[in-house]
Amino acid sequence: MNFKAVLFDLDGTLLDTIDDLADSMNSVLKKFGFSRHEIEKYKYFVGDGMDVLVRRALPPESRCDEELVSRCIQAMKEEYSLHWADKTRPYSGIPELLDAFASEGIKLSILSNKPHAPTIAVVSIMLSKWKFDVVAGVKNGVPRKPDPAAAIGIANNLGILPQDFLYIGDTDTDMKTSVAAEMFPVGALWGFRTGEELINAGARILVKNPADLLRFI
Repeated sequence: MNFKAVLFDLDGTLLDTIDDLADSMNSVLKKFGFSRHEIEKYKYFVGDGMDVLVRRALPPESRCDEELVSRCIQAMKEEYSLHWADKTRPYSGIPELLDAFASEGIKLSILSNKPHAPTIAVVSIMLSKWKFDVVAGVKNGVPRKPDPAAAIGIANNLGILPQDFLYIGDTDTDMKTSVAAEMFPVGALWGFRTGEELINAGARILVKNPADLLRFI
């Protein structure tokens, strides 16, 4: 399989962000008088954007109060903006993988369900060593993953057919996006979700470590 480009998810694939997301949301829950959650629960709260994360973390009986939800979302954005880099780091093996892809001239891109501006900021600080041809978060007018529009847009931007993309992600959202965009879906088991979830959502293969992806080069 000769791929010309790789499209990465960000959180749970390139970067281990779960501690900072959980700590920030737990701080918000504490401020509003709600119970906090264990880290493992956050692995299922994340993946579909910050607004969805906040709704999932709130007690069920509070999710219908849109004014409260809106206040919590704003509080989370403020808290996370202050603490997103406290513990977040690239996963072990990711620097070597990016080096290997780059050395072969494979185009690198990122698609996140974070808002676009924070996505750019995170990548520019945490992954500044590597050249990504496209880095995209959620933008107005472009539906978030698992809608394939943004992924297809990246392919068009690079002038590479979707079928020539390796898509690497760690959630069912990523696998569904890849399938809908007609890219090759690879499930990253070092991330936030289980292999069963990834396979059920369309993953063609599962990889336990970033080094396992070197066979595609």
